[in-house]
Amino acid sequence: MYGTRRAEFPQRIVCLTAETAEIAFLVGAGERVVGVPGTARRPEAAREKARVGGFTTFKLDRILALEPDLVLAFSDLQRDIVRDLIAAGASVLCTNQRSLDDVLKAILVVGGALGCEEAARSVVQDIADEIRHVREYSAVWPQRPRVYFEEWMDPLIAGIRWVSEIIEIAGGRDVFAELRDQHAARSRVVMPDAVVERDPEIILASWCGKPVDPGLIACRPGWERIAAVRAGRVHEIDGADILAPGPSLMVGLRRIHEIIQAFQSTD
Repeated sequence: MYGTRRAEFPQRIVCLTAETAEIAFLVGAGERVVGVPGTARRPEAAREKARVGGFTTFKLDRILALEPDLVLAFSDLQRDIVRDLIAAGASVLCTNQRSLDDVLKAILVVGGALGCEEAARSVVQDIADEIRHVREYSAVWPQRPRVYFEEWMDPLIAGIRWVSEIIEIAGGRDVFAELRDQHAARSRVVMPDAVVERDPEIILASWCGKPVDPGLIACRPGWERIAAVRAGRVHEIDGADILAPGPSLMVGLRRIHEIIQAFQSTD
């Protein structure tokens, strides 16, 4: 009976993003994953799977050669490869999470599609519990520092919704919180003078896979007046921990919470 039920669900899964690979492994379907992107880092076992390309630079023939019965994709940024896969007859599940609530729902959707609903619900519960714990811990702090998150440096792009939410859960105040509803990166472009005007006390940066240069940030014209620059509070956050909308966001939450906690102890 168990074997029959299992055969109803995809047996050869290709993941086009790090978070979909991580979700598949966390819900117990890792042995069915046959392909992952080069950005897949968690868990370690995911790195042993066949590589099918980068976040937006996939080779259709390489994916199809793995004979997937389900491809897991993310967002409009992968619309071209999703279109080509569907045209080639592949089945594709594409989620488009932008908030933490969306991330939890995406885990349930992926877990359900893989026949691992119970395990997916367990993962979601663990994440929800950690979010609640961190929120309660930071809620007692008397000061919530102003935080600027930089997703890209040219032009400057402020953080997407889930990043803004994580900053607040961790005990900070996103200085561009009004942009969190803007899905497209181009709609979250900010001017350097606007950052100076909002005077963040902490600067966090993750440049979509490009190494962050805190010195370059500090040397921008006029930025010497920013409280975070004056105090040396410019921090790089690993993109794998904050820009992949899946379970690894909890690693980013812990890191940002530590940074804000250190601010509280030195202010």
